Amino acid sequence: MGFFDFIFGVKKRQVQMYLDNGATILDVRNKHEWDNGHIERAVHIPLDELKNRIEEVKQLKKPIVVCCESGVRSAKAAKYLNLQNIDATNGGGWVKLQNRL
Repeated sequence: MGFFDFIFGVKKRQVQMYLDNGATILDVRNKHEWDNGHIERAVHIPLDELKNRIEEVKQLKKPIVVCCESGVRSAKAAKYLNLQNIDATNGGGWVKLQNRL
């Protein structure tokens, strides 16, 4: 197992653990992207609205798996949520995440 396999394998296991434990999926893409397809039962809060809607996320009272198109915005969102004392992890791109459900 190479270094990158180790790092990304750990990340995949972490995301799977969150999903197995009933985490809420939070999609932070914009409305147009969401309207073109999304994970059923995911919560949609675009990244640029997250700070103003943080109470909605706190009220979920569940761990969060954040997704977007490629994983860049979801990484930013997960980091912000962690800073707000919300248990969150970056689930990466929504299509790959959907395939894991």
